[in-house]
Amino acid sequence: MTEGNVEFEPNSVSPEALATLGEGHIAYVKQIRSEDVPGLFPQAPKIAPGLKLFALHAADGTPIMLTDSREAAIANAWSNELQAVSVH
Repeated sequence: MTEGNVEFEPNSVSPEALATLGEGHIAYVKQIRSEDVPGLFPQAPKIAPGLKLFALHAADGTPIMLTDSREAAIANAWSNELQAVSVH
């Protein structure tokens, strides 16, 4: 599988449409800060502030995994037969 880049205008696609876009086939890789982890991954251990991390989300926004490398997030998507796309 390959990584794809898809860009959407924020106001042109409804949250409902985004939730069903690629369901079961697409996973989103998003760079986050360690300060954002508790809100996305409440079960994660406390992480030092100021770190750049990468979250992998299902098409509906459900968090799948957290890692310190974009490559690891993409590899996890591939291992689960998901197409990885970046979210900015």
